[in-house]
Amino acid sequence: MSEIAIAENSGDLLDTALDAAGGLDRWRQHSFLSAHLVQGGGLWAMKGQAGVLDDVRVDVALHQEWASHHPFGAPELRSSFTPRRVEIRDGDGTAVEALDEPRPSFSAHAFDTPWTRLQLAYFVGTAMWTYLTQPFCFTLPGFRVEELPAQREDGKALQRLRVEWPEYLASHSPKQTLYFDDASRLARHDYQVEIIAGAPAAHLFDGFVSVDGITLPTRHRIHPRDAADRIDTSNVIVAIDIDDIAFGQP
Repeated sequence: MSEIAIAENSGDLLDTALDAAGGLDRWRQHSFLSAHLVQGGGLWAMKGQAGVLDDVRVDVALHQEWASHHPFGAPELRSSFTPRRVEIRDGDGTAVEALDEPRPSFSAHAFDTPWTRLQLAYFVGTAMWTYLTQPFCFTLPGFRVEELPAQREDGKALQRLRVEWPEYLASHSPKQTLYFDDASRLARHDYQVEIIAGAPAAHLFDGFVSVDGITLPTRHRIHPRDAADRIDTSNVIVAIDIDDIAFGQP
């Protein structure tokens, strides 16, 4: 794997964003993060998974891509996600269902195609790992980042960073754009959800808290985005509210 490739004009913004989030040195002192999630939005029912993940805990590894949600549809079950394999495990850790190379299983999906619970585990695994580790994950090998011109929204200038994800990690799409407010905190995250027929989305962040010196957003709202990058805030695809955040072992 190659080291992170940073365009000549992008280092300042990424460095400032890392510092605003608590600093890379402090982040590297931690290995895992656990949090309580309350989730809503229209996606879950559309995919035939209403209620499965309304009130759960998530554990993520911070320096490699792994995530687990529990309970996962039943009190004794939990998911285990990596980019190349997803599992549903019972109380003693035995895999009761598993799928290797899960990404291609979405290839023929339309926007409203229902998911299996393994596909659900894959989606929420890659999504929450992305949301809970950025911008720090952009310093892992293989990422490419480039600063874009600032953009004004609601009278405010937002700094923008284009991020290209390496192939060995799973996320919504290879190319994503992040917006940072005047405090260098994440304000917005644009991407195409490839496994939902390439649907364009805008993810808005709020409710920042500091935990062990790391600053994280606790309010996540994901909305449709049109070809001109305008956000339909009347339509909530996914809503995530986070509390009880802790660093430590999963």
